Amino acid sequence: MTGPWFIETLARNGDVLHRHRVERLPIHIGRGYDNDYILDDAYAAPRHARVEEDADGTLLLTDLGTRNGVVHAGKRSERLPLTGNTVVRLGHTTLRIRAADFPVPAELVDRTMHGWEGALPGFAGALLVSLVALFTMWLADTQAFRPFRYLLALAYGLGAGLVWSGLWAFGNRLFGRHARLGRHLFIFGCGIVALMLFRLSSSAVGYAYSIEVFTRYGSHVAILLVAGMVYFHLTTVKPEPRKRYAVVCAALAVLGSGLVLISNEQRNGRLADELYMSVLLPPDMRATADDSVDDFLADVAAMKQELDRERQDEDG
Repeated sequence: MTGPWFIETLARNGDVLHRHRVERLPIHIGRGYDNDYILDDAYAAPRHARVEEDADGTLLLTDLGTRNGVVHAGKRSERLPLTGNTVVRLGHTTLRIRAADFPVPAELVDRTMHGWEGALPGFAGALLVSLVALFTMWLADTQAFRPFRYLLALAYGLGAGLVWSGLWAFGNRLFGRHARLGRHLFIFGCGIVALMLFRLSSSAVGYAYSIEVFTRYGSHVAILLVAGMVYFHLTTVKPEPRKRYAVVCAALAVLGSGLVLISNEQRNGRLADELYMSVLLPPDMRATADDSVDDFLADVAAMKQELDRERQDEDG
């Protein structure tokens, strides 16, 4: 590596916040004004670290005996060899040092999809939220048409979307350089569309083919979809590490499903959300033959016997 060298201050999501050029080695880094690179960080020492070359020409970062030290990959290091991709934390400041001859790719690799942010995804997300709010209201509306109810549903839907997306945008701005409200709103819109489509399709298929598992355990699929939304929000805030985010979101989905099962067992004495299928659709949508009256009475008799046994066990 040959000079000059560039010290890059990084945001928590990896974006470069600032670059400082240094012409020669060694480079002294710290909070004091006599350093080559001054850290505006109350958790950094006045003389925190020194960067120099060893006999082999390797760039080395040395901790100068500080309390908070030099942290790399979650571990404290007294002496650390540096490459152009080595990221270290001094106090609460994240740094990377690269030489002027550090190779950069000829083509930009856009891992955070910077082209898909701003007004366009925000408008698309708001449109998806509006359509879901209006369609849900239309399905539930059993009274005479009144525009005010639809406007109110639209306001509630957009308000919920803006609150949810705004919280993620605040985190995005806190841990990065951009809020990316538009993309977070688009993720929310896609998520609720997926939830609505699952609810409609599962209800139709469950009613048509008497598949009660869709209504009894459909909440777990909804939890999985919400976990997917959280995953895409997290990768927007900080693109890496995606595998860790996937594991965390999967664990949250398992935890949420477990809590739902426990809650159902405590409230109703069963794991299912419903005892029977509550979805009622037009009879023409039925694809399987209806049970006969005799089959129905046989099921009732079997249910009566089971209830009688439970009552006897309680009395005994």
